[in-house]
Amino acid sequence: MIRTIPLNKLVPSPRNVRRTTDAQADLQLKADIEARGLLQNLVVTGATKPRGSFAVEAGGRRLAALKALAVEGSLPETHEVCCLVLERGPAAQEASLAENFQRLSMNPADECLAFQQLIEQGADSEGIARRLGLTVRFVEGRLRLAGLAPVVFDALGAGEISLDVAKAYAATPDRERQALVFEQMSRGYGAAHPDSIRRMMTQATIGAGDRRALFIGEEAYVAAGGRVERDLFSDDSGARWLDIAIVERLASEKLEAEAARTAAELGYAFVRPTLNSWIGHEQAQGLRRVPVETVPLTDEETASVDSIEGEIEDLVDLLQDEETDERERDEAEAKIRALNDRIEAIVNKPPVIDEAVRASVGAFLLLDDLGRPRLDAGLYAEVAPGNEPEEDDSDVAPADAVAKPQRAAGLSQRLVDELAMQRRDILAVHVAADPAMALDLAIFLMIDREAGYSSEKSGSSLVAAAPSNPVFDFKTPGAAATIARAEASEALDRGWTEGASRGERFDAFRALPDEVRAAWLGHAVAKTLEASLLLPGDRSCAFHDHLGRLVGIDVARWWRPTGANYFDRVPKSVTLAALEAVGGHALAGRYAKAKKAELAQACERIFAGDFIAEVDVKEAALAWIPEPMRFAPVIDHSAPEDAPSEAADVTAMSVQAADQPAAEPIEEAA
Repeated sequence: MIRTIPLNKLVPSPRNVRRTTDAQADLQLKADIEARGLLQNLVVTGATKPRGSFAVEAGGRRLAALKALAVEGSLPETHEVCCLVLERGPAAQEASLAENFQRLSMNPADECLAFQQLIEQGADSEGIARRLGLTVRFVEGRLRLAGLAPVVFDALGAGEISLDVAKAYAATPDRERQALVFEQMSRGYGAAHPDSIRRMMTQATIGAGDRRALFIGEEAYVAAGGRVERDLFSDDSGARWLDIAIVERLASEKLEAEAARTAAELGYAFVRPTLNSWIGHEQAQGLRRVPVETVPLTDEETASVDSIEGEIEDLVDLLQDEETDERERDEAEAKIRALNDRIEAIVNKPPVIDEAVRASVGAFLLLDDLGRPRLDAGLYAEVAPGNEPEEDDSDVAPADAVAKPQRAAGLSQRLVDELAMQRRDILAVHVAADPAMALDLAIFLMIDREAGYSSEKSGSSLVAAAPSNPVFDFKTPGAAATIARAEASEALDRGWTEGASRGERFDAFRALPDEVRAAWLGHAVAKTLEASLLLPGDRSCAFHDHLGRLVGIDVARWWRPTGANYFDRVPKSVTLAALEAVGGHALAGRYAKAKKAELAQACERIFAGDFIAEVDVKEAALAWIPEPMRFAPVIDHSAPEDAPSEAADVTAMSVQAADQPAAEPIEEAA
């Protein structure tokens, strides 16, 4: 029965199913009721307390808005409210549940059209916002979306693109560009990311040295109607290409043709082209990573790579020499690029693929910085619908590289990567030597994703796969951490591996003593550790620092700088700065005029403690390590503000670490 009931006779029902709300949405509802009145009746039942009142089973937010208006004086307390009166019982609670479940939010495209119609009828943005309880910015944003190219707006209305994607298209009002970008994106693989669309919409020009420009060539670009703007006072490399949409279309078409040719040549199920410089989550949707083996380098190839790297280091020294003129610098840079290409040709061997699965796997085709098509090292297989794996960041990062943090001044990328790998090995030794923590870490990795709700069943995707290293062929056979890792691996009981089936091997493994299985756990977790760095302003993996702190790593006991692994690889200024850090201006000044080779030899002895000096200087030299090798201390956020900060002086921490006892299981290996 429908009847009107005074507002002061209505009370919230304890049976109302809605327990949470949105403050902003409540304000919008209040403004709407104030402007137009109550457009939908409340659902109520008779209440016993207070006597003569009615409990609102459905419409609690509307009741709260009406009560707030009454408090403000906009409505009288006896304002008559239209209500549907039900008898108390299960039907009343079902009404509350049904009303909330059956509500359908408006499509953003419908909102845009509705706002546009109000504007055409004489309303303005501020008036619409005030009457609907919205912000002016929200209304203006919807009106801007109403001006999208028809093909984009229709896709928004049909639910083919999200609101965020539509906003990316609206980054510029050029409807022709919107339509062209939409057509190009619709031919891609996976969902278009708003950032990619926004880049294409807002990027005004690109340089002639852009990898897309180098790939298609200026002649093809101009033939397609592209415009080029040149500075009269600069060379061709300073030219700007004005029509990004044409560049993207030509590059996409050419790369698609190259991908099809590559797939046919290699016998892959697919080769997907992408103009991005790495494989992102959108491209990898619906795919799973396929592990493959790489062909190791022969002794001859390793020697060849070492020889080429020696040539590169000589050229780097030439570039660092202040007396080198501009012509010599250009020639040296060109030679370095050519030598790096030679190394890549040797190192980047095609993966070993079982011919039985070759036709079911695929890869991605990218462009390198010089605009050359490059097949990504990772292989993928399509996942059958319904069997998609849960989201996992490990499979969407670039397949051929670890994230490159900002380099420290004076250190080459190769050296920084090598130091990162050695730092990782030191951490791996300690993790492997502490099975209890390794077990905790493994459990954490397995359960961490449970924090996000997923209705999909999981048979477990936990694996102990070794990550890709930033330097493919780098080896440290004589390093203490490398030796300790090898010895620990050789000591593992592999008797269980002789089982003919997985079930037999599993049963044999379970029969091993607890300490043997624990050693295998430490080994498995340790080999998954990536090469991470800690450089000023860039903590690429703060969690590694936390782990290093937990196990009390003293890096200086495991790694000392030598000429070969450090001092021959850095500029003289970096070496002198290291001397100053441990011995002040006096020690650095003693070697300021030494030649680089002599300085490296002297520093190797100094930082090994093989020199005569004050006790504190020698201790500092024995404890010194370069910034990329340090494990930063963990900041205790619970400490009082006036307490000294553990992270106040990373250098001081490294010096003090020399006095810390090492973990018992690894002392002998050290």
